Amino acid sequence: MSNSEKIYTGLCIFFVSLIVLGNMVYQKFVSLQFPFYKFELSVGAILYPLTFLITDLIVECYGKEKAQFCVKLAVCINILVVMIITFMDYLPATTWSKINDEMFHNVFGYYGVAVIGSIIACYISQIIDVRLYLFISKITNGQYLWLRNIVSTSISLFIDTIVVIVFMTTFNIFPVEQMWMLIANSYSWKLFFTICGVPLLYIGILTIKHFSDFKPSLS
Repeated sequence: MSNSEKIYTGLCIFFVSLIVLGNMVYQKFVSLQFPFYKFELSVGAILYPLTFLITDLIVECYGKEKAQFCVKLAVCINILVVMIITFMDYLPATTWSKINDEMFHNVFGYYGVAVIGSIIACYISQIIDVRLYLFISKITNGQYLWLRNIVSTSISLFIDTIVVIVFMTTFNIFPVEQMWMLIANSYSWKLFFTICGVPLLYIGILTIKHFSDFKPSLS
């Protein structure tokens, strides 16, 4: 396996891990205080924007097909995890188990519903992100890497945020009265993270360039 293939495999593993992790911890909400704003959002959304940075990185270095395979892999792994957790939820706990059936169900009982919403939102938004990224790259003749990253990701994340939070609210996982607050806070954080994360894309491309024969443009 070449260095380029090893890096791609690592990116896919990291991408899938972020999606699975986000779905497992989404029920905890926190406040992130900054001098200019206080973000109130699910902990599952904190690192979620990195998934779009990863797909943009894969598109830039490996192409559209590789990026779409990574997204499809994440969908399949999430479905497998849902099946495993659902089976575990039905198994009765022992009398001496520190985590009883009720506690386990409260944490993971809605995992399947959450994953369905997450999969729908993730798949739609990631496909849009890849296509927008390539479209902007085409009309700018491959220039302005930062621009296609920010524009494609900001639009895709907006769609993702709307779809997943409306879905969760519809199934009473999130309270209706908090829906618009969650959308505003989640998207604001994701947009902030995306803009601040642009240097990570350049670092990622330079890293791949250093360890493989890929020759990207950093315009």
